[in-house]
Amino acid sequence: MTDTPADAVVRIEDGAGWRRLTLNRPDKLNSFNADQHVALKAALDAAAEDRSVRAVILTGAGRGFSAGQDLSDRARAPGAPPPDLSETIERFYNPLIRRLRSMPVPVIAAVNGVAAGAGANIAFACDLVLAAKSARFIQAFSKIGLIPDSGGTWTLPRLVGRARAYALAALAEPVSAETAEAWGMIWKAVDDAQLAAEAEALATRLAAMPTGALVRLREGLDLAETGTLSAQLDWERDAQAALGRSDDYQEGVAAFMEKRPARFSERS
Repeated sequence: MTDTPADAVVRIEDGAGWRRLTLNRPDKLNSFNADQHVALKAALDAAAEDRSVRAVILTGAGRGFSAGQDLSDRARAPGAPPPDLSETIERFYNPLIRRLRSMPVPVIAAVNGVAAGAGANIAFACDLVLAAKSARFIQAFSKIGLIPDSGGTWTLPRLVGRARAYALAALAEPVSAETAEAWGMIWKAVDDAQLAAEAEALATRLAAMPTGALVRLREGLDLAETGTLSAQLDWERDAQAALGRSDDYQEGVAAFMEKRPARFSERS
């Protein structure tokens, strides 16, 4: 596809088998307003439909990944009733998180700076999170009298345990990229200057892998959070049966037997 204009609220760039989506409101630390929500959801939907895309990178322009919700987008005149925050969540944030968790290809978050509030939880909804060492993750909700949304109350305890999840959400203290890596919140912290190259290398690697298996892996790990061992064993049986009928499985076995790199071509 043709790359988007430099001033688009979400920039779209294609690489070799992958697509980079860049949140592009740097003057607002890429905080979300309605326009950016619509543009990002459309870009993810287009990537899901484009079978040449085998991995997606989500990152931010400027000095931040995303500061979460643009509070000025919810401004009300003096004396007006308070906003119904469920409208924004139901219209934008919940569909965005569900889209990320149902992408037919792996999604990499390349966190280039602050990821606060919903911005942090959007990153955590991706399959792999790389962060520049200068990046910070902040559950900023309690500072304005709210709780984490965008899946935060589900994701955080699964990443760091209940004790740390509660403390992070209640105290709203920033977590450095290196601490986030040590705690298992993210995959890896990298030098700032290497973030883009590391994300592209990872996307290129994932694009060469069997995407059907990678997507089933996400599904299985999500199911394991709430299911029983018996149910998980049944799911593994059924998933392996489906994957075993794929061309990618046949190619993988042939490549192993012939001692050559596999050339995977299917996409979920």
